[in-house]
Amino acid sequence: MLASGMLSARGAPAGILNLVVNGDIILVLDTRIYDEYADVLRREKFAFPKNAVDEILAFIQREGLLVTPSPASCMLPDPGDLPFAEAALHTRVPVVTGNARHFRGSGADVITPAEFLEKHRLDYRL
Repeated sequence: MLASGMLSARGAPAGILNLVVNGDIILVLDTRIYDEYADVLRREKFAFPKNAVDEILAFIQREGLLVTPSPASCMLPDPGDLPFAEAALHTRVPVVTGNARHFRGSGADVITPAEFLEKHRLDYRL
């Protein structure tokens, strides 16, 4: 979702990235998630400028909530998704992803980026 938010200034992933950068929401991560973000953002296929990647990664390190979740005893189709489920379970926040089916059986709440933005808008209208 982070790469999607950087690829296009429009759409729900970009809206969520803006909320993170503006300090309206805090990104939850562990070291495995950070490493995944760094790996994905540095892929040649995205061609993100190195300084932009370095800036967003430094921001995430500085402003994100770094957690050390307990291991989850679930099997996911993509083992790379396990850190996201574990961090979500540890902090009781949802995984925000377009691939909800990857998290079935994890026990974590999962919502799409569009659902997250709608909920965020409703929470702040009160």
